[in-house]
Amino acid sequence: MLGIKEIKEIIPHRHPFLMVDYVTEYEPGVSATGYKAVSFVEDYFRGHFPDEPVMPGVLIVEALAQVGAIAALSKDENKGKTAYFAGIEKCKFKQKVVPGDLLKLETTIVREKGPVGIGSAVASVDGKVVCQCELKFILGKDND
Repeated sequence: MLGIKEIKEIIPHRHPFLMVDYVTEYEPGVSATGYKAVSFVEDYFRGHFPDEPVMPGVLIVEALAQVGAIAALSKDENKGKTAYFAGIEKCKFKQKVVPGDLLKLETTIVREKGPVGIGSAVASVDGKVVCQCELKFILGKDND
């Protein structure tokens, strides 16, 4: 299991943009499963939406990408690199994510060629899929 400290050693994201609280399973370069405890105190709930708080879909996708980055960047040859978004395909949102939900984030790297890769990602709450998508990424250094 990876906690916040270990996650921060792999990916560069920090509060308030770190969207993964812990990782329960991961295989370097292959897959990772993480969780985000969705709390009412998240800043975005003040405006999205004040009378009916809903986690923005783009942040669910970002959380899935961060879990994928943990999988990709935990490979020895990728340590110290950054995973950048190159595309989002086949993205579907199936239900709302609200305060109190425990968001399960699963991303599997399905293809890699050089620094470019594709991950298959699924977010769920209580066993129900809330989002699924295909994420394209490019690995590079901060100054690339």
